[in-house]
Amino acid sequence: MGSFPWPHAPPHWLFSEGVYFVTASTFHRERLFDSAEKLDAVTGHLVETAEKFGWSLRAWAVFSNHYHFLADSPVGSGESLRKWLSEFHRGSAIRVNLIDGNEGRRVWMNFRETLITHQTSLLARLKYVNDNPVRHGLVDVATSYRWCSAAWFENTAPQSFRKSVGRFKTDRVNIEDDFEV
Repeated sequence: MGSFPWPHAPPHWLFSEGVYFVTASTFHRERLFDSAEKLDAVTGHLVETAEKFGWSLRAWAVFSNHYHFLADSPVGSGESLRKWLSEFHRGSAIRVNLIDGNEGRRVWMNFRETLITHQTSLLARLKYVNDNPVRHGLVDVATSYRWCSAAWFENTAPQSFRKSVGRFKTDRVNIEDDFEV
């Protein structure tokens, strides 16, 4: 019987345009972003590279050992996600390793993405990402965690939309998020 190649990374099906939910962790889930300076560097680079690759961030949360975000792909397809995240991971790794004086250290593992196909799923994940700092016990109020979009969402989204998102339950959202931060 022939051998079947076992995948070492999740398959990435990035053919459709739309909103993608993305999660990635640091190598071995190490808490590498353990200072405001490092979290600023990673979050800033996420926002910069999203814009460069034509992706529109809807929500994001960056932690000591992982991140989550929701973003709209450019018109046509989500194929540029791989290139965007490759540049984001490379650049943020260089920045953090420079801060630590640890050139060449592996920082990131692979990413997982989901194309969001239902409005309710989008709204539940939007709430999940914005509330994630509270879920991880880092803050009592998500808007006080500066490496998350919660404060931006609070200040820019219409009140009626914020209320709608706030009503969504996130306990049944299927997201791999067992990180210890």
